[in-house]
Amino acid sequence: PAARCTRAWRRCPLAVDVLRATIGSALTLCMMAVLLRWSARALAVDLHRGHLRFVPSLTDPLLRGCRKLFPPTRGVPDWSPLLVLLGLWIVRVLCAGY
Repeated sequence: PAARCTRAWRRCPLAVDVLRATIGSALTLCMMAVLLRWSARALAVDLHRGHLRFVPSLTDPLLRGCRKLFPPTRGVPDWSPLLVLLGLWIVRVLCAGY
């Protein structure tokens, strides 16, 4: 059965390209949301009203999980957005190839 699956994907290179582009685009949008969440305070952007209400609900699970692994310490800036961006970038490179 595994050989049939690989043969089927070889016959549809367009489907693989579309899947890679979709995954890459979704991960890029997540990365942009994390950047917006990280810089919202400096830009005086309210993320809890208007068209940007989806940003906290998209980024909070990622940031919360990173903060559980690497809890913030007193006097040190919160590095979780950078770690999440790095993780998303690595996953994007591995899955989408860009």
